[in-house]
Amino acid sequence: MSHVTLIRHGQANSGANDEANYDKLSVLGHKQASWLGQHLRNTNQNHTRLYTGTLQRQIDTAKAMKTGITAIRDARLNELEYFTLASALEAEHGVPIPVGQANFSTHLPQVFKAWEEGIIEGAPETFQSFEARVRDILTEITIGKGAALVVTSGGLIAMMMRQHLGLSIGSMANVALAIMNTSIHRLHPIGGAWSPVMFNAIPHLEIPQRHYAQTYV
Repeated sequence: MSHVTLIRHGQANSGANDEANYDKLSVLGHKQASWLGQHLRNTNQNHTRLYTGTLQRQIDTAKAMKTGITAIRDARLNELEYFTLASALEAEHGVPIPVGQANFSTHLPQVFKAWEEGIIEGAPETFQSFEARVRDILTEITIGKGAALVVTSGGLIAMMMRQHLGLSIGSMANVALAIMNTSIHRLHPIGGAWSPVMFNAIPHLEIPQRHYAQTYV
């Protein structure tokens, strides 16, 4: 039966403070993606279609997975621009960008809320535009034939969960914070509707020797 499996990209440059510098896989990110691809092959999880965004970390994750499928690249699968949004929120409203990861969990909901309310004038796209493009591309993928593999980013996956489960902005932010690198998320047709049947699975990182590779950033 057809289903859609979404994958968050491997660990990127977690020390970056802008979009361009973040958009590259770390050494560990390449390993995570390779292990995931190996897991999919070992468990005979055959997909007939592969999609990625146009961001380098998404493209390189798909390449490292070695699926043998030619990827369809679509910019609608690209991540929201957190660094751009955070910088604009600070400049326009004085909300400081967090220095360490400890403050990130409270900052992201602030960014999402301000973005949804339309008070970030420097936003590269509106919250509603992001919401629409995620809905549009996933709808197109779900009506295609055969199981699809989609390599994308955490914010997009969180938006997908919001749309299917009716999550509030705060809950969407909490979901985004929980999504691990190279985690697996799946939509399955149930009763005439597409339903989330898997969230944040990391079977390829569960063996003790790979626990260190279970990363969020």
